[in-house]
Amino acid sequence: MSDTLRAGVIGLGMIGGGVAVSLARSGRIPAVHDVRPDAAADLAGVPDPLGSPAEVAEASDVVMVAVVDAEPARDVIDGKDGLLRAARPGLTVVLLATVALPVVHELAALCAGHGVGFLDCGVTPGDQAAENGMVAILGGEQRAVDEARPVLADWAKKVVHCGPSGAGMATKIARNVVTYGSWRTVTEAAALARAAGVDPARLAEVIDTADPEGRTLLQLLRMQDADGVLPGAVGRQIEPLMTKDLDAARDLATALGVQTPLVDAVRTQARRTLQLDIEPAPVPTPAKDDVHAYGLHMMDQAYGPGFSTAVQDSADPFSAGTVDYLFAQVWGREGLSVRDRRLLTLGVAATVARSELVQIIANGALVNGELSADQLREAVLHLALYTGWCKATATHTGVTAAIDAHSAAQPPTTAQEQQ
Repeated sequence: MSDTLRAGVIGLGMIGGGVAVSLARSGRIPAVHDVRPDAAADLAGVPDPLGSPAEVAEASDVVMVAVVDAEPARDVIDGKDGLLRAARPGLTVVLLATVALPVVHELAALCAGHGVGFLDCGVTPGDQAAENGMVAILGGEQRAVDEARPVLADWAKKVVHCGPSGAGMATKIARNVVTYGSWRTVTEAAALARAAGVDPARLAEVIDTADPEGRTLLQLLRMQDADGVLPGAVGRQIEPLMTKDLDAARDLATALGVQTPLVDAVRTQARRTLQLDIEPAPVPTPAKDDVHAYGLHMMDQAYGPGFSTAVQDSADPFSAGTVDYLFAQVWGREGLSVRDRRLLTLGVAATVARSELVQIIANGALVNGELSADQLREAVLHLALYTGWCKATATHTGVTAAIDAHSAAQPPTTAQEQQ
C-alpha cells in the first residue's frame, strides 16, 4: 500500500517546491497547489497546480502544507476551498510551516473533527528540500506517523518522531535557537580573531579540522540524563576550565576593544549552564516519633546539609545519644529557634576557645542564612568582652575560616566578575 499512497503539496516555495521535486524524483508524482498558477514551471517533474487545496485533498492520501505562517495554514486547511472541504477520513495533513504551538493544537483539533490525521512537521535544512536532504521533525499520533511515513521518506533523508502533537514544532523551534545562537557566537568569535590579526577563515579551518562533525556543539546535551540533569561531578569538573577560557576571552576582548555581550552573558551564567546553582529537591522532614531520623535532620539544620552523614550509621552510645537526645529532643524543641540555640552554642564554644567548633557553628549559620558574615564578626567582638581576648582569638579564627570557606563556595556576583 505504501507504493499506492498519493501525495499532495500545497505551497511551492523553496521548501514546498523542493519537497514536490523530491517526491517526483522518487516516483510519487504529487498533486500540487499554489496561489501562483505558474509556480511549478521550473520544478522538474512536478505537474501544473490544481485550482484549490480541496482539489489536492481529493487527489491525495498525504498532503504536505508548506505555507509561510498561521493564517495561510488556517485558510489552506479550513478555508472555503480548504482541504477539509473535500477531505475523507484517512487523509493525513502534514504541516511544514513554523507556527506557534497553540496554532498546532488548533489545526490538529480541526482535522480530528473531520477524521483527518494531522502531523506538525518541522524541517531542516530547507535548502536541501529538492535533494531529499531534509530531516522531517514530527509531532502527532504514532498511527498518523506510520501512515504518512512512506510518503515522508520519499522527500526526507530522515524521519524523526519527537512525540505528541506540537512536539515536532517545539523541536524545530529549539533547533532554531541552537542555530541562531551559534551564529551570534561565531560573530563574536570572528570579531575577536579579526581584531587580533587572524583571518577568520583560519578560525573556521581550525574548528572544521578539530571537530568535523560538530559534536562539541551538543556535547553538554549528550552528557545530561533523560531528565536533562547534568551530573554534579561533571559540572564541577568542567567549571574551572570553562570559566578560565571565558575569562581569557573577556580579557582579550577588553584589550582589543571588541564588544562581546554573548561572552559576558555566558560567563555570568556559567554555573547555571553547568547546573551548579540548582538547589536540590527538598527532603521531607522526618516525623518526630522517628527519633533517630529526626535527630539527624536537626543536626543538618544546625550545622548544614550533609553534616549528619558522619554519624548516621554510628552505633556507639555517645553518637546515638547526641543524635537521639541532643538534636532530636533538645535542638528539636519549639521553645527556641535554631538560630537562638546556635547563638547560645556559639557563646559556649567561645568560652572554651575551640576554633574548630566555632567554625562548624558559624558555617551552619551562613548556610542557613540565619547570620551574615558581618553579624558573625560582631558576635566575635561581643563575646571577646565576656570570654577574654585570648579566647576570642580562637573564636575569631573559627568565624573567619567559616566565612572564607562559605564565600569561596559561592558563585561570583556580576559586580565581582566585572572587576
